[in-house]
Amino acid sequence: MRLIDYFPESSISIHKSVADWQSAVDLCMAPLLNHHYINHQYISAIKESTLNNGPYYILVPGVAMPHTRPEYGAMKTGMTLTLLKEGVFFAEGGEPVTLLIGLSAADSDSHIGAIQALSELLSEEEQLNLLLTAHNEKQLADIIAHA
Repeated sequence: MRLIDYFPESSISIHKSVADWQSAVDLCMAPLLNHHYINHQYISAIKESTLNNGPYYILVPGVAMPHTRPEYGAMKTGMTLTLLKEGVFFAEGGEPVTLLIGLSAADSDSHIGAIQALSELLSEEEQLNLLLTAHNEKQLADIIAHA
């Protein structure tokens, strides 16, 4: 599967801002919820785990991948991409997050290929900068499609 194949319809979006990190999690996970990849418990588990353990899913400065264990309500493997024009803080003293990649992994193996492709994409500074400075959803989708 190509990386873009993990993204259901309308799962790549750009927004001006959110009120707080909880709203950011809700916003980035909403397409997975709407397409029945996850249930409400999955989103609650992400928030509870963040409160208890901190934002363990920050990949690089400015980029977070909210997710939790499959048994908390993941029914299908999928991803979302949400770009915020104004960053949101997940931890006091941390850097603002502007790019959120929501992840639903239905089991411990089905998402490995997607994570590898995503890691390669994010490790290329030029590609990461293109994601962070995209002006519309089509630009974001094109970057993901060519990963």
